[in-house]
Amino acid sequence: MDRFLEMRAFVTVIDAGSFVRAADALDLSKTAVSRLVSDLEARLGTRLLHRTTRRLSLTPEGEVFLERCRSLLEGVESAEAELSTRAGEAVGQLRVNVPVTFGLLHLAPLWPAFMALHPRVVLDITLSDRLVDLVDEGYDLAVRIAQLQTSSLVSRQLTSTRLVLCASPDYLRRHGTPAQPSDIAQHSVISYTLLATGDQWAFQGPQGPVSVKVSPRMRTNSGDTCCAAALQHQGIVLQPTFLVGPHLASGTLVEILPAYRSLDLGVHAIYPTRKHLTPKVRALIDFLVDAFRMRAWPA
Repeated sequence: MDRFLEMRAFVTVIDAGSFVRAADALDLSKTAVSRLVSDLEARLGTRLLHRTTRRLSLTPEGEVFLERCRSLLEGVESAEAELSTRAGEAVGQLRVNVPVTFGLLHLAPLWPAFMALHPRVVLDITLSDRLVDLVDEGYDLAVRIAQLQTSSLVSRQLTSTRLVLCASPDYLRRHGTPAQPSDIAQHSVISYTLLATGDQWAFQGPQGPVSVKVSPRMRTNSGDTCCAAALQHQGIVLQPTFLVGPHLASGTLVEILPAYRSLDLGVHAIYPTRKHLTPKVRALIDFLVDAFRMRAWPA
C-alpha cells in the first residue's frame, strides 16, 4: 500500500473531522479511508486515533505523527510544484477568491474557457465579498475591486469601474431629481453596507470634493439587491458601472448628478508574491488580463 496515501488519508480524516467527510475529499469510500488509517496504525504498531461514535481525537503518538505527516506531504507538494514550474506547465489546484456579484456576472462565464486551455488545472473558486487573507487562508489569487493601498501583496490591474449615483426614471418623476449632492439626504437611499465610506457618500465636483451623509431606507451587503430595489423604483443607489452599466445603457436607470463623480475603482488580480510564481497562477493572471483587455463599462 502507498505510504503517502495512508498518510494523506490520516491527515485528511483529522482535517475533515470524520471518515465520511475525508472519504468525500479524497474521492474514496469510507471503508477504503478507514482501511488506510488502520493499515497505517498496524504498520507503525501504535494507535493514532481514538474513535467513538460521536468524535475522533488524536492519541499523543498521533499528535506527533500528524505534524511529521504534514511536513512530508507539504514537501512532496513543493517538489511537484517546483518541477512543474521548471517544466512551465500549468498543473494542480488553483484556489481563487472573487467578489460575489462581479464573480457571477463577469468571471463565471470565463472559467470554462480557462479550463479548456489548461486541462491539468483544478479550479477551486470561492465567491465572497469578505476581505480574505490570501496567505493564511491558502488562496493562490484573488480578484479585488478597490483603490489599493500599499500592501505586501502583488497586484495586476485587469480593468476599472466607477461608482455611479443612479435611480429609475419613475422614481425621479415621483420624487424629483437631486440638483446638488446635499439633496440626496432628503431622498430614499438604498445603501451598500460594504462601501468603504459607509453612509458618508463622497464625490468630486466642479468646485472640489464634497460629501453627504445619507440615511438609508434599506441597507444590504449585496449590490444585486441594491440594483433590484432601484429598478423597482424604491430609491437612489451608488453602485459600480460593471453592475448598473447595462441598465444605464437601456435607460431603466438614470445617472444622477453626472458632474459629481464618485470613486473610480480598479479591478485587480492580487497574489502573494512575484517570486516563484507558479505556471498555474501566471496562466490565470495572463488569461484574465487578456479577457478584460477589451472589456469596458460606461465611463
